[in-house]
Amino acid sequence: MNKIIIDGDGAILGRLCTYIAKEALGGNEIVILNSEKVIITGNKPNIIKKYKTLRGLGGTAQKGPYFPRRTFMILKRAIRGMMPSHRKGIGRDAFKRIICYNGIPKEFEKEKIIKIKVNKREKFITLKELSEKL
Repeated sequence: MNKIIIDGDGAILGRLCTYIAKEALGGNEIVILNSEKVIITGNKPNIIKKYKTLRGLGGTAQKGPYFPRRTFMILKRAIRGMMPSHRKGIGRDAFKRIICYNGIPKEFEKEKIIKIKVNKREKFITLKELSEKL
């Protein structure tokens, strides 16, 4: 079991989540740093509207499943969606091996951190901006 430390700065949410889910299902322990700097590509107003609707704030009286507002929890929720089943079996065990942090804790400053290369995007919103708008 390897420990993989990933820097989320500038990484695209969906692509990052699929990579993390595959690695966690493979038995690796995953730590994600700078989760507030992960980006969602697309039109800002549309993304904010979508997430407000998910949280039940978009004018609909949704009382359904809880959707988080904190940045590292939004990231964990997206990763959970990539797992086979987060409630039983290998999905649950893999999800327990994933840890997300805002910023870089002191214990990981000297560790080898994987930086995911991303092409420059014009239309995007960071998870930090999104959580402030919710």
